[in-house]
Amino acid sequence: MAEAKTTITDVAAQTFIDSVEPPARAEEARALDALFRKVTGEAPKMWGPSIVGYGEYSTVYDSGRKVNSLKIGFSPRKAKHVLYLSSGYTDEAAAAAREAALARLGKHETGKGCLYVKKLSDVDPAVLEELIAIGWTTMQRAFPDT
Repeated sequence: MAEAKTTITDVAAQTFIDSVEPPARAEEARALDALFRKVTGEAPKMWGPSIVGYGEYSTVYDSGRKVNSLKIGFSPRKAKHVLYLSSGYTDEAAAAAREAALARLGKHETGKGCLYVKKLSDVDPAVLEELIAIGWTTMQRAFPDT
């Protein structure tokens, strides 16, 4: 069975965030880090070369494949920030809350479990915090810390 591509690295999240280009993107990454820390109470870890993750969980799929992954996180990509907020895929109530919040968020795109934001100024910061909290709470329920 193939090894997971995205695993925890020894790189400090702050080192990575400080290296993000351009400087405006790095500043937004710092703001996202502060928001994720506020909501989760967790210090971030780097997952692969570019994902800043908060919390982690392990699970085994029906196929027998074992997975260790971040609960939630973000990646400050060149074109857009990618927020990994998988809420709504394990919990119907969280899905409804997520959809209601997305309607109020501002300019964004979504993918399965991901939220894409070009600039933080395009979205309502309070709603973004709400979405992070929904994702965190959902993942905590699905994968409680042991």
